Amino acid sequence: MINSLIDPSDPPARQMEKLSIIAQVLMRRVEADTDDGGAAYAQFQRAARLEDQVRDRTRDLERTLDLLNDSNARLGEATRSAEAARQNLANAIETIQEGFALFDASDVLVLCNSRFGMHMEDIRDDLRPGLTFDAYVDRVSLSRFLALPERETPEDWAVRRKRRHQDAHVIFNVRMIWDRWVQVSEHRTADGGTVILQTDVTDIIRSERQERGKLLDDQARMIRATLDHINQGVSIFDSSAHLVGWNARLSQLLAIPISRFRVGASFDYLLQRFREEIDLSDGMTDSMLEDWVHGAKGRAPLAFEVRRGDHLILAVFAQEMPDGGFVMSFTDVTAERAAIEALSRANETLEARVMERTLELEDALADAERANASRSRFVAAASHDLLQPLSAAKLFIASIGSENLPPAATEALEKAQNALLSVEGILDALLDISKLESGRAAVSVGQVALRPILGQLEAEFAAIAAAKGLRLTVRLVDAAVQTDPAYLRRILQNLIGNAIRYTTQGRVLVAARKRGGMIRLEVWDTGPGIPEEEQDNIFKEFHRLNARASASEGMGLGLAIVERACALLGHPLGLSSQLGRGTCFMLQVPLMQAAPPPLAAFAPPPRPRMRLQGKIGFLVENDPDLCRALALLLEKWGLSVLDAETGEAALALIEELGILPDFFLVDHQLGDGMTGVDFIRTMRGFYGDVPVRLVTANRSAKVRAEAAAAGVEMMMKPIDAKALEAFLRELP
Repeated sequence: MINSLIDPSDPPARQMEKLSIIAQVLMRRVEADTDDGGAAYAQFQRAARLEDQVRDRTRDLERTLDLLNDSNARLGEATRSAEAARQNLANAIETIQEGFALFDASDVLVLCNSRFGMHMEDIRDDLRPGLTFDAYVDRVSLSRFLALPERETPEDWAVRRKRRHQDAHVIFNVRMIWDRWVQVSEHRTADGGTVILQTDVTDIIRSERQERGKLLDDQARMIRATLDHINQGVSIFDSSAHLVGWNARLSQLLAIPISRFRVGASFDYLLQRFREEIDLSDGMTDSMLEDWVHGAKGRAPLAFEVRRGDHLILAVFAQEMPDGGFVMSFTDVTAERAAIEALSRANETLEARVMERTLELEDALADAERANASRSRFVAAASHDLLQPLSAAKLFIASIGSENLPPAATEALEKAQNALLSVEGILDALLDISKLESGRAAVSVGQVALRPILGQLEAEFAAIAAAKGLRLTVRLVDAAVQTDPAYLRRILQNLIGNAIRYTTQGRVLVAARKRGGMIRLEVWDTGPGIPEEEQDNIFKEFHRLNARASASEGMGLGLAIVERACALLGHPLGLSSQLGRGTCFMLQVPLMQAAPPPLAAFAPPPRPRMRLQGKIGFLVENDPDLCRALALLLEKWGLSVLDAETGEAALALIEELGILPDFFLVDHQLGDGMTGVDFIRTMRGFYGDVPVRLVTANRSAKVRAEAAAAGVEMMMKPIDAKALEAFLRELP
């Protein structure tokens, strides 16, 4: 109850006054309200307790009053300090040279100095605390001292200014009237407020403008000096196509007096000159040029040529400038066009000469090809004609029995046989070179096992190497390569033969080494070696190192055949040599993935005993000497021999005798009638399959194909007596 009568917000003196009044009232009630039951005493007790409570409350109020007085004293001190600080801040911001304003986090102006809003006297009275930022911007946009950009309204400026206020840091320049400039910068405070600084930068901008003007003047002088010294005529037009600059060279090129040029002259004046004295070219017309000059901004560069008079040609180039104007340059290209025209005439003359020379070269090439073909045909024909008597000579010698001859005659026969073998080797080499050079060499590339070829070569050259006291080592290998077996054998045969021929002591080694997907075949010798300067020459025809070409020692064709055969097969050929230590020839051949099963080691088959007595052989040969030599040899072996010069005569003789011979040896070239293959087909048509060999010196692919199609095996001239003997041993 008492607590409800006393307002805690009352001053302590007022509270004491209320408590005193309450105490007096209570005392009077105690004195007045007495009764027989002791109620008065109870009232007295309550009054005493109330007095104690009032006393306690009074002491509390006194302590509270003391605390309040102390707080008021400290608050007053703090207020005085804050006011002093505020005054110091105001004095501080007032002393700075820039305009200063502080907006709180709600964009409400807290304080500003007297320089804030400089140069805008019409809004100075509105810049007071409590002004919002948007209201401040609106007032600035409407100030008569603000110089707005061209075609921008106060509303547009205000929108753009408020949009920039969203950035954390803002710096920009504001133009005032009377060519004054203020730089405005905004910075955010830690509590989200904004500090705005306004700095008068009029002097700085005017100074920069002055320096820029000086620089532009210097640049203008440099540009003028440049224009006056270049060899081009230059004219500069503004966005309205009026002349604003030119150089003296322009007057010279267009034959216009320099006094006629003036600033502000329209381009139409130059266009009039174009119509009167200058002819446009490159498809350019007056209307097209005029449309370009007066066209909208964004024009593409323009290039064309004009002619003034009969001799002067000018290249014109026009290009737009950023402000919408354009620059037009005129370059004298008379000399260049004359040079191009002269060059064109020279090209035409040169083309005619090149065509004439090309025709001459084509004729020369055709003559060379005809000569090469004639040479190839001559070599083939000559070799064939030589092989005929050579074959006859070998057969005549083979038919002579050596049992009853004296030793001197036997030695002479052996030397004659060796000489004929040398001549045969030379003829074979000539035929090989002829085919390789003419491009008519036919190859049959397939999977070839190396072991049989290397074994045959070892058996062939072992005796020759042993006769010279050399050790021949052939390392056999179970591998298959992709090549032509005949040409590979010929390549290795020539390399091994050369190594043995030119090595006087030591050894010859033939090896095969695997290198990735290739196998390298190597032929090593311990001969004298080949000088580096001669290593290219040894592959030339008829070239032998430190020796003359002779039939007894070879004609120098072996390595030429090796090089051409390797090129034909695509097998890289290499050479390594050291003088006094020996030479190594090597060729790389593609290695097949799966090698064929190894064959048995090479060994000549046992020679069966010939049982030829009573058998009849038929020779179809138009060369009488060769026919006679074959007949003598066959008769020596105990056979009876029939012969005929043509296929027709042979068929007639068989029909007349009514006897079918046991075998036939048929020459392929039998004159103007049927060929040997034709005869064999006809004969088999009448009498069935009879043992036969086609005998020829023609090694062409065409003849081989004809024989293969007819199922006939060939025996090459000059006829080897051993090959003939092997054929006869197979007879039933």
